[in-house]
Amino acid sequence: MELNLKECNERYSELSVYKRVEQLYKDFDAEDIMLTSSFAATSAFLLKVFSDINKDQVIYFIDTGYHFKETIIYKEYLTQVYDLNVVNVIAEEKDHQLTKENEMWKKDPNRCCQINKVDPLNYIKKDHKIWVSGLMKWQSDFRGSLDIFEERENIYKFYPLLDIGFVERDEFISTHHLPFHPLKSKGYSSIGCKHCTVPGNDRSGRWNNSPKTECGLHL
Repeated sequence: MELNLKECNERYSELSVYKRVEQLYKDFDAEDIMLTSSFAATSAFLLKVFSDINKDQVIYFIDTGYHFKETIIYKEYLTQVYDLNVVNVIAEEKDHQLTKENEMWKKDPNRCCQINKVDPLNYIKKDHKIWVSGLMKWQSDFRGSLDIFEERENIYKFYPLLDIGFVERDEFISTHHLPFHPLKSKGYSSIGCKHCTVPGNDRSGRWNNSPKTECGLHL
């Protein structure tokens, strides 16, 4: 399958978020679509949209083994509220244990992310053609350079929320009475693994005091 990325980006950019997701299921087979969610700060937005349009959609959650307990509680709550079809994706136990024994997040965070996030998802990616994620342009310089559709390593990426600003995002969440992640009220704007996340604006609290800004999933 080859997409005309320019044509897709032009066509989808004129649509609302709901219309984009509805159109996705018209343009592509449902089994080709892979949706991931970190169940982080404001994941309820994208999950609400997909729950309204296709409750059968599988949502892959990468369980690194290092999530905040609040993230797991938030995930379980949203799963119940929206009746989500969530599948956990985890690393091989021996590989995860290696990162734990070596406290790899301190010495080599890129490798830690590779083992606990990137490699497990790679097994899933090969069975899909479209990868849906909730990235938004304002979250980082890298994300600001993206288009709604991108081609990355033999899979097409689809970001239906890409051009949604943080004010519009928060208004949607408030208007629809959606729950925020419990840590957002404590100053966490972006939430990843507990060892590598501190309070901060946008993604400034991720891998604090490090030039690292992405786990590697979306690069």
